[in-house]
Amino acid sequence: MRVNISPMKNGSGQLSEIYLDSRARILCPPDLIPAPGQYLLAHASASDAPLAVPVFFSDSAPNGFRSAPFLPPAWTPGTQLNLRGPLGHGFSIPTFARKVALIAFDESPARLHGLISIALRQDAEVVLVCDTIMDELPEAVEVQPLQALTDIYQWADYAAFDLARENLNQLREMLGVGKQAKAPREAAALSLSKRQVLIRAPMPCGVFAECGVCALTIRHEWKMICKDGPVFELSSVFTS
Repeated sequence: MRVNISPMKNGSGQLSEIYLDSRARILCPPDLIPAPGQYLLAHASASDAPLAVPVFFSDSAPNGFRSAPFLPPAWTPGTQLNLRGPLGHGFSIPTFARKVALIAFDESPARLHGLISIALRQDAEVVLVCDTIMDELPEAVEVQPLQALTDIYQWADYAAFDLARENLNQLREMLGVGKQAKAPREAAALSLSKRQVLIRAPMPCGVFAECGVCALTIRHEWKMICKDGPVFELSSVFTS
């Protein structure tokens, strides 16, 4: 199962530090820290911007967490933040997983980074598939380019994807969804595996207004990425 939506909280935080890879350290109370795949809505206290900004978890940090890129350029170290969350459904690595693939399809793998420590704690092999260089990776993590996606996808017993909504069809084509049936052994292996996908889209209302900007059609029903996601089971997304 995916990580359930945590009881939503309101609170204050601070942007403490911005790193060279554009991630940032956010100071906040423990009950506001999102799980991997979840997000907070953040609004700079002194800003006149009309909308809050979704801030995704990337990694743990003292007294808060590291956020994934990118935050508004006007936010600098010391910026005070009004926070609301955690919001959305996050990733969930099953306890049986021993071969974990983390696949950043079209952007930074930062939103997947928090899954690395979880996978390593359960003695899983971890392969990060991306075309973006990421610093501070544990030596145990193997890095492969995106062109290796299909092979790593078939190898893994758990795979987590991160991609933009507009690239779902491209991913479908790369994975061969809907094409000729796989060999029995390969199909059996995939049936015992678990695949999840974080789908990125603009989320201007952040759950509260159901504005429909982040809408996604799944099994002939409209789902809101901000509320029903942003992490979905890949099988549900690719089932017509």
